[in-house]
Amino acid sequence: MASPSNERRQFLGLLPLPERRFLADALRTETVGGVLLLGAAVIALIWANVWPHAYETVRGLTFGPSAPLHLDLPLEAWAQDGLLTIFFFVAGIELKREFVAGELRTPSAALLPVVAAACGVALPAVLYTVVNAVGDGHPAGWAIPTATDIAFALGVLAVVGSHLPSALRAFLLTLAVVDDLIAILIIAVFYSTGITFWALGAAFAGLVLFWFLHRRGVGRWWLMVPLGVAVWALMHESGVHATVAGVAMGLILRCHREEGEEHSPGERIEHLVRPLSAGFAVPVFALFAAGVPVSGKVLGEVFTEAAPLGVVIGLLVGKSVGIFGGTWLAARYTRATLNPQLTWSDMFALSTVAGIGFTVSLLISDLAFVDDPHLAELCKEAVLVGSLTCAVVGTLLLKRRNRYYRQLCEEEDRDSDGDGIPDVYQRQG
Repeated sequence: MASPSNERRQFLGLLPLPERRFLADALRTETVGGVLLLGAAVIALIWANVWPHAYETVRGLTFGPSAPLHLDLPLEAWAQDGLLTIFFFVAGIELKREFVAGELRTPSAALLPVVAAACGVALPAVLYTVVNAVGDGHPAGWAIPTATDIAFALGVLAVVGSHLPSALRAFLLTLAVVDDLIAILIIAVFYSTGITFWALGAAFAGLVLFWFLHRRGVGRWWLMVPLGVAVWALMHESGVHATVAGVAMGLILRCHREEGEEHSPGERIEHLVRPLSAGFAVPVFALFAAGVPVSGKVLGEVFTEAAPLGVVIGLLVGKSVGIFGGTWLAARYTRATLNPQLTWSDMFALSTVAGIGFTVSLLISDLAFVDDPHLAELCKEAVLVGSLTCAVVGTLLLKRRNRYYRQLCEEEDRDSDGDGIPDVYQRQG
């Protein structure tokens, strides 16, 4: 009999029951958020194409104090820099939790989603760069097709893959968490300009104070929320993208449980803030970011201009092949083995769905082409085209396996004695 150290770890096997319950709650919120996100994107497209003047007027409304931190911003910028900070705050908590309690807490378990996410970022960037090098295009947009939109992807799964095994859904969520970390680093390093060091130093001091108060057990919202807003405003003034402040504060929160705690502070705060992020912040951002003109001429430019074409190819080919290839390589050359109930065709279908890039891709489109609004709009159009194509292809691939997924989920959820613990976990015990 093989020793425990030599046993192969099952990849996408049954999750521990507490982790399964936590993920079920998180996925439920993100799935609803995905539906709202889709609705907001549709409204934005209709509004921008039927009443374009009204859309641009509302999006350009400016308000906020001009001194001392230059926060007199248009509504579009408030949605982009302000509301998305809530989204990245939740992403920061997710990252911290994954590192201390989730799939990323051990190197062997973390290797698969980390390699898959890294390949799913690298290949789209390479394909975009190649297309733009050949077509004499614009290399600055290389990061646009690198991000997976977890809310949108889970919204698709809710419609067509409602009976996916929990481990497969958890893999998508973990993959997106790592993907978000890479996207955050890309934004901070490549899309921050004109650094104002006094503001950056003050923002860092605010983060240190936030850490100190949190470690001292100070959790009063009327103190921590204003402090968080001040850190965000200083980060915005510093020239580093303001959403980085949200990630930093999320990473500061304690996500491990101490003796006598049912939930850690990070878990409690994430439970409170996640519905605000998925149900309000991200859909409102989409409302003011996804309104791009749709016409035969514009769609023609998407497939003839190098930059938007690189985005479409990056999402459709780069993300799906990169994620699937990275997963296969990690499983092939590590001790992980695929759950025998699943097939590699399931993984390819999931990888295709992960090619849905929306929220962060729209954000990077604006950041990459801040001096060329027309090209930014074309790249946003390309994000919509590429994401829609990935959704359709992923739907077709997943749909044929949904009956089999239903049987797996029924087996996972069966609770014959009604004690709240699925039978499969009791059989393991």
